[in-house]
Formats: sequence, C-alpha cells, structure tokens
Amino acid sequence: MSLLDPLICQLDHALRTVFVSAPTKRAMPGETLSEAELSDQERQHAAALMRVNHVGEVCAQALYAGQAFTAHDLSIRKALEQAAWEETEHLNWTERRIAELGGRKSLLNPLWYAGAWTMGAVAGHFGDPVSLGFLAETERQVEAHLDGHLERLPQHDDRSRAIVDQMKADEIAHAETAIRLGASELPLPAKMAMKLAAKVMTGTAYWA
Repeated sequence: MSLLDPLICQLDHALRTVFVSAPTKRAMPGETLSEAELSDQERQHAAALMRVNHVGEVCAQALYAGQAFTAHDLSIRKALEQAAWEETEHLNWTERRIAELGGRKSLLNPLWYAGAWTMGAVAGHFGDPVSLGFLAETERQVEAHLDGHLERLPQHDDRSRAIVDQMKADEIAHAETAIRLGASELPLPAKMAMKLAAKVMTGTAYWA
C-alpha cells in the first residue's frame, strides 16, 4: 500500500461527510409522528438547533477519523471506526430534519471538519488512553449539549425531539465504550478548553 493511500482515504471520508448525504440503517426517529404546527419563528429556531446538531455530527466524524488515523491499537481503531459509522446515522437524521424544517446546513462545514480532524489526530498522537479519554469527555459534553437542546426546542416539535433523544442515547453508549476500552481522565484545563471550543462552534453554527 502506498503511503498516500491512507491520506487519500481520509480525504475521501472528509468529502463524503461534508458534501454527500449520509447513509442510515435505522429509521429516522420520530418519522412516523405528525408534523407539529410551528410558527415561522419556531420553525427557524428548530432548524437552527438541528443545524448545530448536524455540525456536531460533522465534527464527530472528523474526530473519529483523526483518532483512528493515529490510533496505536488495531482493536481501538476498529472500535473508533464502528462508532463513526453509527454517527453517520445522526448526520442523516439531522440533515433530513433540517430540510423538513426549511433550513440549511452550515456553510462552514469544511472548516468544522478540518479543525475537528486535527484535534482528533493530535489526541491520538498522545496515545490510545488519552485519545479515548478525549472521546469520552467529548461524548459527555455532547450529552449535556443535547439536554440543552431538548429544553430549547419547541415543546410540541415531537419529530425533532425524537431525533435528539436517540442521539443522546447513542452518545452515552459511545462514552461508555471509550471508558471500557481504557480511557484516561483528562485534566481540567483540557476539559475547559474543549467546552470553550464547543461554545464557539455551537454559537456560530446557530447562525451560519
């Protein structure tokens, strides 16, 4: 295999994540529920929140790809790749829900992907326990972020809420998997830096 092959695969994954509709094996949560009667303001707000969630899933794909690229243990690499596959379903669901609400995806998705991939690759460079610790902390913060969206979504937007509920359950499972595989606890400054980066991302993606 050429030394360029892994890089070509990474580029292909990035392009597919950002520009191609993701596949899903599971049905989209809530797709059998009736569409709520939302005001224009509620619809725009829900679409913006789902855009933020879609950006989060673009970043998740990039993080997993970067971590798998630098993972030392083959079993951990395979676990990261499996988790990434499961996250593609979230991409599918959030993209479809954005379209249903009449919104659009973030214009900055290529930038979000590049930044998250770099963070994942750097985390993986410090060893698998640190990489898994980074993953576990990311999933914990995403869980809290999704809880916040459940509070902010229109109460009668059952279709959006069903998606977020299932995403939250999946993120909890991914954090538990990382811990089971030997994740180390990250220092507090690292956790705070991650929260700050996430705050910038979510605040920007709501509008762009």
